[in-house]
Amino acid sequence: MTFRKIRNAFIAGFCGTLVHSLLILVHSRSGPLPGFQPNEDMQRGLSWLVGAEVHTGVVRLLSFVNGAIVWGFVFGQTYRFLPGNSPWLKGVYFGVCAWLVMGFLFFPLVDRGVFAAKLGLGIAPAMLMLGALLAYSVTMSLVHGFFDRVSADP
Repeated sequence: MTFRKIRNAFIAGFCGTLVHSLLILVHSRSGPLPGFQPNEDMQRGLSWLVGAEVHTGVVRLLSFVNGAIVWGFVFGQTYRFLPGNSPWLKGVYFGVCAWLVMGFLFFPLVDRGVFAAKLGLGIAPAMLMLGALLAYSVTMSLVHGFFDRVSADP
């Protein structure tokens, strides 16, 4: 693993996280589903985990670090193994996998049920998260693919 690969994975993860964060921020301020607030769910889950109230800023910072560093690194390591011949398809595949993990693990852990079904909002929360995660993963994949092309050129 070279510094260049780590740097590229971080930049790609940062770009994807920036897009995802902006979408979630817009949703939290004026979204069509005011009863569905993933950042508040994360804050509640972290507060339960540590046994104390966690500030909103800490949640946003952790979310950004998780998306830019942790998942950016995981994505960088798995990029060449992801199905698809283009960054677009690789990003869609990664996003759908992340969506499944969120739907089957995260939301039940914060007592929202599978794909946030306990909110009583139908399929809308699941579709909103799918869109946000696809925006994240496709952006990350396009940036990563760009760096792959640039570094492959002589």
